[in-house]
Amino acid sequence: MNEQALVLSGRTGEPLSRWLWLVKWLLLIPHYIVLLFLWAAFVVLTIVAYVAVVFTGRYPRGIFDLNVGILRWNWRVQYYGYSALGTDRYPPFTLSDDPSYPARLTIEYPERLARWRPLVHWLLAIPHLVLISALASGPTWTMREASGGERTAESFGFIALAVLILALGLLFTGRRAQGLYDLLLGIARWGYRTLAYVALLTDAYPPFRLDQGDDAPPPSEAPIDAAPEPPGAVT
Repeated sequence: MNEQALVLSGRTGEPLSRWLWLVKWLLLIPHYIVLLFLWAAFVVLTIVAYVAVVFTGRYPRGIFDLNVGILRWNWRVQYYGYSALGTDRYPPFTLSDDPSYPARLTIEYPERLARWRPLVHWLLAIPHLVLISALASGPTWTMREASGGERTAESFGFIALAVLILALGLLFTGRRAQGLYDLLLGIARWGYRTLAYVALLTDAYPPFRLDQGDDAPPPSEAPIDAAPEPPGAVT
């Protein structure tokens, strides 16, 4: 299995409003509330799936479908909102795949998983998590006030800055900065591959690369990255 077990895509082409991004945070509040509970369920169900894999070597199919649905829902909200500003079409309230919606996420079900994987997946993903966190969060600096006190402020991370530039471009020109959009899609694809790997939704070790643009390259064009195997691992 390679990283193409997870396919994350966006579809551009429709015109975008110059100003709608100013109120999308308000329009998305119902989704944010639902996702708060869904992510809590995701964490609990992933722990249950870890235990199931240790004892059976299989990811329970019902939990798999639900967790993939949560990731799918989250991606649609992010694509509409402030991770890409990719569409003005309001995301549906569903865990199911919607082929008509511009943002889609699918993951191939792993029929068998090595029983040792729950013990090391999170550890093997640390390099990816560090790099993705660096892109998402900005550096901090300390400002010294005249009274002698100190005040700490945090700057934008790269992702937030890129989305802000996209938004301002829409506001003043009505057009999307395509290069930044492609880069944001690549970062999102990297992040979801890593998350799916940590959650055992796939055993394909995520590649250290950005597959930019609406769609990832087909498997024939994408190199296969083998997951690191612990010494003496037995399936």
